[in-house]
Amino acid sequence: QVQLVESGGGLVQAGGSLRLSCVASGRTFRRYAMCWFRQAPGTEREFVAAITWSGGTYYADSVKGRFTISRDNAKNTVYLQMNSLKPEDTAVYYCAQHRDPFTTNQPQQPDFGSWGQGTQVTVSS
Repeated sequence: QVQLVESGGGLVQAGGSLRLSCVASGRTFRRYAMCWFRQAPGTEREFVAAITWSGGTYYADSVKGRFTISRDNAKNTVYLQMNSLKPEDTAVYYCAQHRDPFTTNQPQQPDFGSWGQGTQVTVSS
């Protein structure tokens, strides 16, 4: 059974930075694409960034140039470095693992079968 545990959220002023981490267990981590989604109150969960098993990355237009996703396969961990944060980045951030191994296409939300509990990010203006 896959377990994903996020950490690193918090309260930060606009323009600041945070780094989120997600530690995975239960499957061979290096084989699976990983993704970050977020959900603000009253909105649907939305895609933020993804990294494939081979290191390819995808980003939502709203975070391009500000956020960076990376992975450390030795630590079974995926990261989301968030710089130049804006109040509209405020949300609960979720880590997710792809259902299938060795995928390289930009993943969609239904592709992810395992989710973390989420970590709150609040950006004050």
